[in-house]
Amino acid sequence: MDLDFLGLGPAALYQLGAVAAIALLLFILIASFMSRSKVFCQYLRHMTGLDLKPATVMRLYKKGGKGGVRDHLIDLLIREDLADTSRVVTPDSKPDLSIFNNVK
Repeated sequence: MDLDFLGLGPAALYQLGAVAAIALLLFILIASFMSRSKVFCQYLRHMTGLDLKPATVMRLYKKGGKGGVRDHLIDLLIREDLADTSRVVTPDSKPDLSIFNNVK
């Protein structure tokens, strides 16, 4: 394929290709950063059953960084455990392994 009709020499074509590659990589980087909270929420739902909205995670991260998200998550996990009155946890109680019995 001859691209001489554009008036671009080989050096200009290489530069144009390099710029296109950099633009593509930059787009992928931006897309991955923008989807972090959504992927985190999907992972959290799968691993713990807790539903968080990506907007909430982004707000907590902007406000308190990783620690803010971690503190909120720990608070939610504690509330979830305390809401289950059938489970009583004391320092001497054995670990609850029932969740491992439900694996398909």
